[in-house]
Amino acid sequence: MFLGRADDYPLEQMIDVASGRTRAGLVLKNANVVNVFTGDITPGDIAIDGAFIAGIGEYSGKEVIDLKGKFVAPSFIDGHVHVESSMVMPIQYARAVVPHGTGAVVADPHEIANVLGMEGIMYMSKSMRGGPLEFYMMLPSCVPSTDLETNGVALDFLDIKPLMTEHYVLGLAEVMNYPGVIYRDPEILEKISVALKMGKRIDGHAPGLNDYDLNAYVAARITSEHECTTFEEARSKLSRGMHIHIREGSTAKNLEALAALITPYTALQCSFATDDRNTLDLITKGHIDSMIRSAVEFGVDPVQAIRVATISTARHYGLQYTGAIAPGYYADLVVLDALETAKVNRVYKQGVLVARKGKMVQEFGVQDQPRLRRSVNIHYLEPEDFQVKAQGTHMNVIGMIRDQIITERLIEEAKVVDGFVVPDIDRDIAKVSIIERHNASEPRAVGFVHGMGIKEGAMVSSIAHDSHNIVAVATNDTDLIAAAVQIVRMQGGIAIVKDGEVIESLPLPIAGLMSDQTVEHVSGKLNLLKDAAHDLGTPLGEPFMAMAFLSLPVIPKLKITDLGLIDVERFRLIDLFDIST
Repeated sequence: MFLGRADDYPLEQMIDVASGRTRAGLVLKNANVVNVFTGDITPGDIAIDGAFIAGIGEYSGKEVIDLKGKFVAPSFIDGHVHVESSMVMPIQYARAVVPHGTGAVVADPHEIANVLGMEGIMYMSKSMRGGPLEFYMMLPSCVPSTDLETNGVALDFLDIKPLMTEHYVLGLAEVMNYPGVIYRDPEILEKISVALKMGKRIDGHAPGLNDYDLNAYVAARITSEHECTTFEEARSKLSRGMHIHIREGSTAKNLEALAALITPYTALQCSFATDDRNTLDLITKGHIDSMIRSAVEFGVDPVQAIRVATISTARHYGLQYTGAIAPGYYADLVVLDALETAKVNRVYKQGVLVARKGKMVQEFGVQDQPRLRRSVNIHYLEPEDFQVKAQGTHMNVIGMIRDQIITERLIEEAKVVDGFVVPDIDRDIAKVSIIERHNASEPRAVGFVHGMGIKEGAMVSSIAHDSHNIVAVATNDTDLIAAAVQIVRMQGGIAIVKDGEVIESLPLPIAGLMSDQTVEHVSGKLNLLKDAAHDLGTPLGEPFMAMAFLSLPVIPKLKITDLGLIDVERFRLIDLFDIST
């Protein structure tokens, strides 16, 4: 369908079309072209031949489309995304984002790698090729991210090194083990050194890091960050030369706090990233186009927002002939009805119309899937596994923060019944449990969380960053166990249980992370699941994504894995009743 690499195209033909000596294959006439180099809006025709832009001016073509003054921008680029978090296969993900003007994403298959290792990475690599969306890849650097949880597989750098030579692989993905960098862990430093010698980028992940520790981290030539939650943190990292991926996912929403970072001077040092955005949000709210709209609402100039969404990301990752409308660049274009609202009318991929008015021009069904090994294997569950014997009057509780994946460490009085700590619904304290699901081993942990808001039943999922063990938030143990059993029956997914009955569920049989169904099916199921979760009492807009991050042991302050409660600021396990500082 698409013509491929720039070095395959005859230069003589390009020059003849650009000079006007030969008619272009396609001319987009009467366009208002967004120039991301100068910040100007330039009226003119866009001459396209094959996969490339030949020129801007007055042109004739074999096919002419009169845009009647519509705006044309480079198609948008997501600077950092985990496609698995959409809960659909890559081709279905493309169906969700391409109509919103996205032409490329920089994907980190970190989630499936934690479950299936190289088998998962190769599955994603093969599934990402040849469609209407350009998938670039950053190879996972930390699988597992820490030794504070049990995951499906441990990847050595030698496992992923052969893929580093692929043209679509841009570098080493988010280096979450920032203590390892700062304190010169030989294993992580070797990964970074080898990637640098191969001319690859190193992505960062160091929430809250500052001062001399930040200097040490950046000195390792880690050049980007997507975990900034405040303007001050982002400005500090920007001042040290880091490229800032401004994130707006389904749970972590940082755009409003960081929008002021975007100025004419800094725009080329910023990108937009969704990181983790589920299919329902992609369908209803949009993708990078939604971030452009929001940025404009927060006071960013529309052209600057488009620069952040295009050329900035392309330049950071060294993507040649991408991210701008100029002679010799790929004809990856988005036609906008309005600039400020980034309302997408048409999307072109290498000069081919792929989406129009919110719909794909060529539809894609569900792909035949390669067989992947079974990934949900749990040890037999006993009721006593989830009972918590009271060993003090107060306990550590995970405190959720609205629209963030960081949490608080709360000290709360324990509610004790017959010598056991139980959920305290009146104070919005529910039980949270992580059940190891890769090796059918015994590790499982129980803690308590404030902020989920459920008043009855249980919510459960096999999506639990980063190792994706089973996570359950419950008001009682009976529903908790019934929910976990449902996940095993489905071989992964999300479920809502009340009074021992499964109220709603979504199977995710691909590594327990992705559906084998269409994007429409998954978004519809997510709607039903959210309704069922709200019926349990949660007020959260994205309860399942919020629940998934309760187990992420590299994001402050208090998290839980299958091994127990994690004090992330000190990177250590702590006891539920250890309330000392």
